[in-house]
Amino acid sequence: MEPKRTDKELLGKGVQRMAIAFIFMFISPVIIHSAFKNQDHPLYIPILIVGIIGAAFAIFMAFRGLKTIMESMFGKKK
Repeated sequence: MEPKRTDKELLGKGVQRMAIAFIFMFISPVIIHSAFKNQDHPLYIPILIVGIIGAAFAIFMAFRGLKTIMESMFGKKK
């Protein structure tokens, strides 16, 4: 029986997803903080919504990236 090897292409996809999540982990709090600093501005609610959606996207991409990295190393779950 041959040992399982890491799928390098799938690992690259996982790392790319983690990089996207990492970027959004820094951008989203800045946007949310900016929205809270300017509560009297008319675009307060839309900017806050964009920041919250970005934060949710960061969490989603982090989980998806970790799942992809695990699949590349250990194979798909049966």
